[in-house]
Amino acid sequence: MADIPTRPLGRSGMDLTVVGFGAWAISGLGWEHAWGPQDDEESIAAIRYAVEQGVNWIDTAPIYGHGHSEEVVGRALAALPAGDRPYVLTKCALIWDDEDHMRPPARDASRIRWELENSLARLQLERVDLLQIHWPPLQGAPLEEFWQTMVDLRAEGKVRAVGVSNFDTQLLSEAEAIGHVDSLQPPLSLLRRDAATEISWCVRNGTGVVIYSPMESGLLSGTFSAERVAALPPTDWRATAREFTGEALRRNLALVDALRPVAARHGVSVAAAAVAWTLAWPGVTGAIVGARRPDQVAGWLPAASVELTGDDLDAIAATIRSLGAGSGPERP
Repeated sequence: MADIPTRPLGRSGMDLTVVGFGAWAISGLGWEHAWGPQDDEESIAAIRYAVEQGVNWIDTAPIYGHGHSEEVVGRALAALPAGDRPYVLTKCALIWDDEDHMRPPARDASRIRWELENSLARLQLERVDLLQIHWPPLQGAPLEEFWQTMVDLRAEGKVRAVGVSNFDTQLLSEAEAIGHVDSLQPPLSLLRRDAATEISWCVRNGTGVVIYSPMESGLLSGTFSAERVAALPPTDWRATAREFTGEALRRNLALVDALRPVAARHGVSVAAAAVAWTLAWPGVTGAIVGARRPDQVAGWLPAASVELTGDDLDAIAATIRSLGAGSGPERP
């Protein structure tokens, strides 16, 4: 087992390894943001490998495969002794249409308790360690109502901690006035850097930060090329995504090429260097990193021990400026 550094998740009492297993990509087919065909046994092998290597948390959500990701996570963890099980992070407030699984879900926070009970059944757990509002709700309960429900669930012991995902500082402050926000889950990568403001808010308020998409769904992994993108199946949402097509793809691949010498200096993969860049941001607790196979986990695990130097960060920032890549501050 690797000795992976940990950081406290705000004031929750949980210490998370700086990298965690992201379970979006193992969600299977049949919904609008699927990653193409996936073998469940390979997914389970990837999860178990990550846990065996010392990763102590998994991030999933009901919307991933409309329950399928949670079911696969539940199967992977069921055979582990209770003391060896990682923390489980899941989400709520995205409700899919059972009649049309390709329809975008409703951002509705009116059924949080019902959603949690279904998640617990799929995960085969009595409690999740962190329950997060997946996106700011657009219908159903207002913030003062749905966040009070989350705070109540924490007080009742139904969940250990409560957090939000994709909230801005105004929404964070409104929720904090009702009850402490244990964590924020924002996107952060070399291409998406706009969460810097929200991360600073979290530092000031004792809120943990678990960032997602540090490799931009594989785009920054060092394994993509224009040919590989062209060969993606139509069931993979990335086949038509803006950052994976046209001029944006050319620019992004150039950024990846500039990252290769940084990775080489540290003796790690490009994927690990991309993840390490997000971990250099003050206030970040850990990064969610997806995997569909054990070898992909092995590729990004070294990110946990990489400390990028000031020169590394300066060189990366210069490349971002020259390419005009992404948005937000160019350097932690």
